[in-house]
Amino acid sequence: MNDVASGMGRRSTLYRWFVSVKYLTYILLSFNVYLFLEEELVSAAHSGLANFELASLIQLFSATLDTAAWVLLLLLFELETAVIPDDRLRGITKWSIHGVRLVCSAAIVSAFLGYVGEWEVFLHSESLSVPACELVGNGWSVLVDFDAFIPLDSSNCAQLGPDTLQVTALNQVVSSPTAFASARDLALVDVLNAGTWILIVIALEVEVRLQLKGGLPHRLQWGLNASKVVFYLMLTAAAVYWGFEGEFLDFWDAALWLFAFFFIEMNVFEWQRELDYKAQ
Repeated sequence: MNDVASGMGRRSTLYRWFVSVKYLTYILLSFNVYLFLEEELVSAAHSGLANFELASLIQLFSATLDTAAWVLLLLLFELETAVIPDDRLRGITKWSIHGVRLVCSAAIVSAFLGYVGEWEVFLHSESLSVPACELVGNGWSVLVDFDAFIPLDSSNCAQLGPDTLQVTALNQVVSSPTAFASARDLALVDVLNAGTWILIVIALEVEVRLQLKGGLPHRLQWGLNASKVVFYLMLTAAAVYWGFEGEFLDFWDAALWLFAFFFIEMNVFEWQRELDYKAQ
């Protein structure tokens, strides 16, 4: 009897740790919204946009919009798979969750298009027609990294050689070929990363919807799981790439999201096991 009680106590302690780490991860992801906003506000100052239309704002603040929408979507998945009992996921509760999810999905797709727009910025450049030092004092900036700019001055203009590029899609921005190529590659990884997350949420939506209708056929479950393994490997590769490129915030955010969706996958797994048990 004491052994049984001890085992139950250990499981209870492990479960509390599991829940605590899970919600700490969600809190850290919510804080990342602020960090991305802070970073993109600096970048927006160098955009050169005279009128801030909706499409331009989405492009400028795509990471902030994307992260905020994903945090809300993550919490909705948490509610459906771990908090709200199945018999209460109906009526106004069900449709309220679906409505908020629809808004989040629209925001995520808009952010994805914003990432595509950012990538397109780095598809266009031309050789600077005059020495960079002649532009000092006229409001020009230097692209030093993706979404990172510094004012062009007499010290850094001398470091820009004769192969200096002008980023034609941005207002008065110059760059070295190396920094421009790095920014273009990082923008492309953003596009691939955002697109892969959309595929993952589609797979999870299929799982959740079919779970609520009585469970998944085993063949479909196997196919979804295999697809998600590939998707998660792609996301891990993106995180590693950001780490090697010195993009700490992107690396940190990607690692947290992978960790967070580990918990969501665990929720879905436990949910499936409960349904299988009830069906016996």
